[in-house]
Amino acid sequence: MAILLQIKNASKSYGEQILLDEADASITDNVKVGFIGRNGAGKSTLLRILLGEEELDNGEVIRHPNLRLGYLRQHDPFHQGETAMDFLQRESGQPAWKCGEVAGQFELKGDYLDGPISKLSGGWQTRVKLAGLLLMEPNLLLLDEPTNFLDLRTQILLEHFLVNYKAACLIVSHDRTFLGATCDHTLDLSMGKLTAFPGKVDAYLGYLQEKKLHDERSNQAVLAKMKHLEEFIAKNKARASTATLAKSKEKQLERLELTKIESDQPVARIRPPRITPRKGPALRCKNLAIGYPERTIASDVNLEIDHGTRVAIVGDNGQGKTTFLRTIVDSLKPVSGEVKWGHGCQIGVYAQHVYTSLSEKQTVLEYLYQRAAKGKKDQDILEVAGSFLFRGMHVKKPISVLSGGERARLCLAGLMLSDLNILILDEPGNHLDVDTVESLADALTNYEGTVIFTSHDRHFTKTVASSIIEVRDSRVTIYSGQYDNYLYKVNKEIEAGERELASQKAKIPQTVSKSAKSSKPEIVEPKVAVKSVDRDPEKEIKLVEKTIAQLDAQKRNINVQLTKVSEIEELDRLEKELVVISDKLSAAEDLWSQLNDEIQQLGL
Repeated sequence: MAILLQIKNASKSYGEQILLDEADASITDNVKVGFIGRNGAGKSTLLRILLGEEELDNGEVIRHPNLRLGYLRQHDPFHQGETAMDFLQRESGQPAWKCGEVAGQFELKGDYLDGPISKLSGGWQTRVKLAGLLLMEPNLLLLDEPTNFLDLRTQILLEHFLVNYKAACLIVSHDRTFLGATCDHTLDLSMGKLTAFPGKVDAYLGYLQEKKLHDERSNQAVLAKMKHLEEFIAKNKARASTATLAKSKEKQLERLELTKIESDQPVARIRPPRITPRKGPALRCKNLAIGYPERTIASDVNLEIDHGTRVAIVGDNGQGKTTFLRTIVDSLKPVSGEVKWGHGCQIGVYAQHVYTSLSEKQTVLEYLYQRAAKGKKDQDILEVAGSFLFRGMHVKKPISVLSGGERARLCLAGLMLSDLNILILDEPGNHLDVDTVESLADALTNYEGTVIFTSHDRHFTKTVASSIIEVRDSRVTIYSGQYDNYLYKVNKEIEAGERELASQKAKIPQTVSKSAKSSKPEIVEPKVAVKSVDRDPEKEIKLVEKTIAQLDAQKRNINVQLTKVSEIEELDRLEKELVVISDKLSAAEDLWSQLNDEIQQLGL
């Protein structure tokens, strides 16, 4: 394998903050790497260095002569009035058939492809930019948080493309589900050091946890041995008959060493507001129509949400999720119909960009005092501040100097200090690192009030949601299945669209040169299994459950083995075995979900 990009002895600091401390890493061709690390660790800085936009303090970046870097731009590169097809051809220089082929993989067709880009939503414009980037045929893609603000369908479309994309990728993301689906290797930036791991992010995090536990157990054994030797030496070094033996034990004691364990970095420990649980309906929508005077987004909305429910609002960008949330909290008046909250509902709202509206003159502590419920003690406020990583002198920081992630944490801390029994959260995980998102999910799961939220993070939504409401095709309806069932449905719709696209391509003759034909990727139709009519779904699901249990046990066993080996060859073998088992486990879980749907539909 050719090394496309290598960083050697890299050092980079901003004032007293060390981002890179003689760090080393390399990226080879056709390898997809998930790049992880906490907020502020220096991931975006390293990307800018790799792009040549910043310089290292010391060290070097070595680029292969044939390196073709592709980077997803954040600004809009579109010309006024141009269509998506115009942009793709102008940007890439590729023929129309090739542009249409790549665009089709992001469901860009019809008016989305041939109409003006200015009429598309932000999510659809991102699809156009991604298609343009990939048409440039880079051999190394750099993607910095590509799933931010992408709806579920676009995330899955991007996943499908990257899995089949024959080039190297370095993907920065806090979304473990996305990284797990697209990347087979992991790069971690922590405490200025880069660590490369030949496996998926979940395997790496499991390896870190097992290694820490192993090192802690090892240190306990060493400490016990040290104590035993010290007691022996103390008892025997003064005796002539045992002095020689005691001296030997002293040398043995000197050779014993403890394994250095990196001290844990502080993580958010979020606790939900303490409230008195309520029963009965919290929200009723009757004959509701939502939207604006000039355009109705959805109509005939009739639904009821009970107290204590945690509802995820799902659907593609532009379908009206945020419009629905704004309507039920009365920041947007209904076009028609009724929104009625139950008696005693105390509502708190976290909007996508609420952190930008904070008073910059206030300090962290002043803001929290202002937001805290009446009667909250100073110690309670300081404890909540600390749980969101505002400790010591950090509580006296003015809001004007806080980063986006710190402001988002501060707004959430204000909500947690309240006595609100209804929380409306629009994309609460944006700008938060993965540890804080995990802690927030745990807090909301233990919250005894009602939560209505939107999120593009599949792991977060799956953890928190107890009910699903889908906004789609001018409708807002309660989805009868669980979130896993919804994910399965969306995946099937995308796969059906991809099969249809492949079928259409096979039928359309293309007049191109020989060289153009040779560069066109081969289209492989997915195999569809034929199911027998005589089936017993209940018996099948029991067999699948046994398979899942066996595969899960094998996966845990390999993760344990990974903590006990250090040879690269053995690590590589175990990781390949883990990938195979993980794929089988994922397929078995998908089959279980499908069978479960069938059983529910049959009423078994």
